[in-house]
Amino acid sequence: MKAVDGVSFVVEKGQIMGLVGESACGKTTVALATMRLLPPAAKIMGGRILFHGEDLLEKTEDEMTRIRWAKISIIFQGALNSLNPVLPVREQIAEAILAHKTLPAANVDQAIDRGLEAVRLDHDRKRNYPHELSGGMKQRVMIAMALACNPEIVIADEPTTALDVIVQRQVLELIRSLRDELQLALILITHDLSVVAELCDKVAIMYAGKIVEVGEIYSVFEGPKHPYTQGLLRSLPKMDEKKVEISYIPGYVPDLTGTLPACRFHGRCPYAKQICADQEPQLDTVRPGHQVSCHFWKEIEQS
Repeated sequence: MKAVDGVSFVVEKGQIMGLVGESACGKTTVALATMRLLPPAAKIMGGRILFHGEDLLEKTEDEMTRIRWAKISIIFQGALNSLNPVLPVREQIAEAILAHKTLPAANVDQAIDRGLEAVRLDHDRKRNYPHELSGGMKQRVMIAMALACNPEIVIADEPTTALDVIVQRQVLELIRSLRDELQLALILITHDLSVVAELCDKVAIMYAGKIVEVGEIYSVFEGPKHPYTQGLLRSLPKMDEKKVEISYIPGYVPDLTGTLPACRFHGRCPYAKQICADQEPQLDTVRPGHQVSCHFWKEIEQS
C-alpha cells in the first residue's frame, strides 16, 4: 500500500504553501516523510526531498538529527497531545534549543523569553505546565518550540485543530506575521480551504495520496481545473447569498489497500471515462505556476 505516491511541490523562502485534502489523504505522511519521522512500518521507496540542493533521503540519522528543529521544524497536530504534561514550558523549549546548541542557563532563558515574546506570550508562562494553559496558549508554545532554533522551513500540521474560531484567527494571524518577520518557508497542512485562501501563496490539492492540482493560490481558486478541486470549492458556503444549497462530492474516498483505478478520483468524477480507469493522468501545465492532473481538464474548462 502506498499512502503517498508521486507527490511533488516546491516552497520558496518567505512563501506559505497550503497542502489541502480530506482526512487520511496523506498530508501528515508527507510532513513526517519530509522530517524523516515516519513510523518503523513505513518506508520511503523512492524520490527525493531536496533542501538547498541536498537530498535528505541520503542523510544519515545523525545528520538528520542536526537538521531537525535547527533547519526544518514541525508544529505537530494537536498541541494538547504534543506537549509533555509533566514538564513545564521552559524545559520543553529548552530541550529543542540544547539539542543543537551548548549555552549557559541564562542564555537559554533569554532565548526562551525571545521565543515566547515572538508568539505573544508573557515570559512568566515558561514556568507553567501544559494543563495550566488554554488551547491557544499551548499552540503558541508549540510554535515557539518550532522557532526556537531559527529554522528555515516550518511545517504546520493543522495548527488550529480543536481551537475555537477566535483563537484560530489569532493563531493564523500569528503564523502570517512570523512568516513576514522571519521570512520563513512554511508548509501549512489543513483541510480548511478558507484558511488556505486567506493565508497561503501557493496550494497543492491532495486526493488519495496524490496531488491532483497545484499552483499559485489565486490561479487555483479563481480557475480550478480538476473536478475534485472544483467540488471542494463548490462545497464552501457563500456569505453573500441569503439562501444556498451546499454542494457536495458524492461517493467515498477509495480504499488505498485495494485495487485502485489509474485516476483515483475516477469513481466520484462526473466526467470520468474509461481512460481514467486505465491510464494515470500526469500533471499538465495550465499556465506557468499552475498544474493539474486530469485527462479532460481542457474539455471541462470549455463546458
